[in-house]
Amino acid sequence: MSKGKLAKFADMETYENVFQYPFSVVSDVPFDMRGHWNEQYFKNSNPIVLELGCGKGEYTVGLAKRYPHLNFIGVDIKGARMWTGATQALQEGLKNVAFLRTNIEIIDRFFAPGEVQEIWLTFSDPQMKNPRKRLSSTYFMERYRRFLTDNGTIHLKTDSNFLFTYTCYMVERNQLPVELKTTDLYKEEEQAYAEAASIQTYYESMWLARGLNIKYIKFHLPHEGQLEEPDVEIELDDYRSYHRTKRSSLETAK
Repeated sequence: MSKGKLAKFADMETYENVFQYPFSVVSDVPFDMRGHWNEQYFKNSNPIVLELGCGKGEYTVGLAKRYPHLNFIGVDIKGARMWTGATQALQEGLKNVAFLRTNIEIIDRFFAPGEVQEIWLTFSDPQMKNPRKRLSSTYFMERYRRFLTDNGTIHLKTDSNFLFTYTCYMVERNQLPVELKTTDLYKEEEQAYAEAASIQTYYESMWLARGLNIKYIKFHLPHEGQLEEPDVEIELDDYRSYHRTKRSSLETAK
């Protein structure tokens, strides 16, 4: 029988690879490891990579196993989900993995300037009604700039045509350097796409089985320049993805 939420939260209180700082707590408690993740937790000087909205942590753990010379931190507010990846990482003795349970809106409170080299956004909620909540919006890009190295890398992997289209418009509007971009990741034959295609989450395999294309864009975020939101109407996704509902009767949104 699988563990319930309370049992999972009790487990995570004892896990050395989990740090829990939801918004209600972090406003009153300073995060002393900010700027010292390599020194105090990973015990090395390897680059740090974040997965924001990591869910069960499948992708975070998969990346850590594939790239042992990098350090990975999965971030999400859903602790019961995160338990899966955190438990697997401990059981497999993965020392280059950590998990941070917090609200991504305050992610910049946990990392010092230049402390993170890459960010993965894997199957984020498209947030079709509220651009400020989209993890690829300029609202969040400004936060990422506070701790990402200059020209640091951002990966977006999604089943949502809306989120992919929005992100492409945002990147184009702000002239952010694009390294890779495709509307059908698993039909790309170039070796450059192998990294993004090398790991599939459970839900990703379900979406592929339903015939949905997986979109992917890899771009860089310079520190200089004022970021602006794209002023364009985008057609809403015309399907209901797993655990997502179409929240609006509108056909398009910005």
